[in-house]
Amino acid sequence: MSVKAVAKNVSVSPRKVGEVASLVRGRSVADALVILSHTPRASAIPVRKAIESAKANADHNHNYKPDTLVITEISVTPGMRLKRFRPQARGSAAEYIKRSSHIRVIVDGEMRKPKTVKKEVKADSKPAKKGSK
Repeated sequence: MSVKAVAKNVSVSPRKVGEVASLVRGRSVADALVILSHTPRASAIPVRKAIESAKANADHNHNYKPDTLVITEISVTPGMRLKRFRPQARGSAAEYIKRSSHIRVIVDGEMRKPKTVKKEVKADSKPAKKGSK
């Protein structure tokens, strides 16, 4: 079973995020976080946050060992686009587009053994009689 995390509407263009995502595709989560911490690109921050979120989901929600996690899939798709205008010469305007992206990370690894809970057996105690102290 694989665990996923999605970062939606990250305000960086999909092309820029895709270049950073290709650096860590198929690597272990620990290696990917080290690579992203030394990558001098602004898009490395949201990719790192998405990977850390997937790692936390796997550890907390699905009982995976954090040190065995591997990025099986990381994909970047275009998100919402905002059309904006910039003033130009002679009273005209030029349109430009602010692009965003969705980052989807899927990790897989080794699960922990489920914790066994030992139930305490209570000794049978006789109920106290009424009126006795």
